[in-house]
Amino acid sequence: MAFVIAVAQRKGGAGKSTLAANLATAFAGLGERVALLDTDPQKTLGHWHAARAKAGSRATVLDFDTPSGWRVPGACDKLRRSHDLILLDTPPHDDTDARIAIRAADLVLVPLQPSPADLWATGATLDLAKAEKRPVAVALNRVPAQGKLASEVAAALRGNGLTLLDPMLGNRSGFAQAFALGLGVTEAAPRSVAAEEVRALAAALKGFRRR
Repeated sequence: MAFVIAVAQRKGGAGKSTLAANLATAFAGLGERVALLDTDPQKTLGHWHAARAKAGSRATVLDFDTPSGWRVPGACDKLRRSHDLILLDTPPHDDTDARIAIRAADLVLVPLQPSPADLWATGATLDLAKAEKRPVAVALNRVPAQGKLASEVAAALRGNGLTLLDPMLGNRSGFAQAFALGLGVTEAAPRSVAAEEVRALAAALKGFRRR
């Protein structure tokens, strides 16, 4: 029975689609049966998947679909029986569609860039998850190589009682380069630091599946 993760963040530009794609490909590379669903009207992952068709043998096998609205729960229910993991890329601004996607999930994963503005904007996503009684985990994304801001944001998150995943994703060009090719960084540059970070985050998420 598949574990469903909704990657959700009401604030645009948090790297939601890139994170969903990279986790999907990382899990697929570990032999998991993965489905990646793009429920965001912007269809960023739809463009990524179209590029993926040209990636050849570097692209690991995963299923992809673009359900929206009330089709999302049905799509998840169908895929739960045949997959190990389902990742949902959710709409950033549509309350109704985001709520439906979150309701279909077992875990809400919130990508957060380490800045006060992003931290303040996360409240709306947390409220949606709380209303649907879904557990939340936060992943720091696009973390700069230097500075104290990431540690300060991490302390604020933990101080508010939120679950912060220890692996952080750095602000690395490899993520964007892989995404443009329709790949995850674990496929495009499997020995890179970026790939190591994604694999570490995937390993941390496995802990939630055992709960």
